[in-house]
Amino acid sequence: MSGPSPRPLTIAPDLRAQLMKVSRSSTASYAHVQRAITLLYVADGLATTEVARRTGQTDRSVRKWKARFEAKPHLETLDDAPRSGRKSRIGLDVRVAAMRIACERPDAVPKTPRVNGKPKEKEPPPKRFRDLWTHKSLAAAVEQQTGVKISKSEIGRILRFNGLRPHLVKQWLTSSDKDFKAKAARVCSVYLDTPADEVVLCVDEKPIQVLARRFPDEVAPDGSIHREFEYIRHGTRCLLAAFDVRTGRVIVELVPRRTGEALVAFMQRVADAFPGKTIHVVWDNLNTHDDGKTARWTRFNERNGGRFHFVRTPIHASWLNQVEIWFSILQRRVIRFGDFKSAEVLAERVLGFAGVWNAAEAHPFKWTWRSDRPQNPRRRPAHRPYWMHAEARR
Repeated sequence: MSGPSPRPLTIAPDLRAQLMKVSRSSTASYAHVQRAITLLYVADGLATTEVARRTGQTDRSVRKWKARFEAKPHLETLDDAPRSGRKSRIGLDVRVAAMRIACERPDAVPKTPRVNGKPKEKEPPPKRFRDLWTHKSLAAAVEQQTGVKISKSEIGRILRFNGLRPHLVKQWLTSSDKDFKAKAARVCSVYLDTPADEVVLCVDEKPIQVLARRFPDEVAPDGSIHREFEYIRHGTRCLLAAFDVRTGRVIVELVPRRTGEALVAFMQRVADAFPGKTIHVVWDNLNTHDDGKTARWTRFNERNGGRFHFVRTPIHASWLNQVEIWFSILQRRVIRFGDFKSAEVLAERVLGFAGVWNAAEAHPFKWTWRSDRPQNPRRRPAHRPYWMHAEARR
């Protein structure tokens, strides 16, 4: 004995064509495709149970979409209905105000005191004691300007949704050198145009603190390192380094202090490593790189047959010196998490790494710089200022 016949669903030809298109679409959502197929099956006279079996739904779901489409026979009916729940207590204007205030400095936000929700006469702004926004201070500023009280959590959600980070400070250093372009072009010319039989070296100094951890590190179950904050300081050392741009090899030496005499002795070691070669030295504007009262570098060059040509980077532009890339590798792999019980241990680790680098890892760096871009990174995307294009790759 069969049950009652299903109530027919009539669909206009043009609307049926639209449903057919959705049911065969490869870009429409799965829910829309399933609902379109369901309605077409129902319009063809299939029983509710059979439609549910073919589409993988419940009988109740098939009846719901059939009834909804009968009430509103439009393609938009395939969309989900608006969800129920409490309406948003914080209006769009308040959210916009929160975003606007977050993009301003705390001392730039106008103060408009309110009494019983109504603004009163403006008072002189108080002295500024805050440089960055916190969620709490931002919520207070929003309430002061809009009269709507908003929680710290909601402030956090508004900031995260819009990708705002008003607590973040990004620093950069703009070179004040008036001849920046000419000097930078000179450095790049040394890198690119020096004859193959001549040597290009990047020379610089790196001060290093000799730090020993007061308590030993521990390895957590997840493999991370747990380190006590306290440390013992065993003085400092200065690392002198010369990086060969073409081979990637380095010559290094650790000295107790950065002095002109120590640097001259190190550079003599460099000169002896390249006998008879013309050597171009790229370095910055440290005082030890000047001739000084004793004309140290003029006399040094005379002793070595005038083989040295010194090229200075612009002021505040040491990043044009490729040895800084090697210093960064040394910092990450040896120094940053190092535990040095003495200066001798530090020297063993640093010089040992330099030996391994020269023996197995030395390679020239793929170094690029967009000289056609403005120097001020505020005119560029904040996450990638132009001077970050220097990179090291095998």
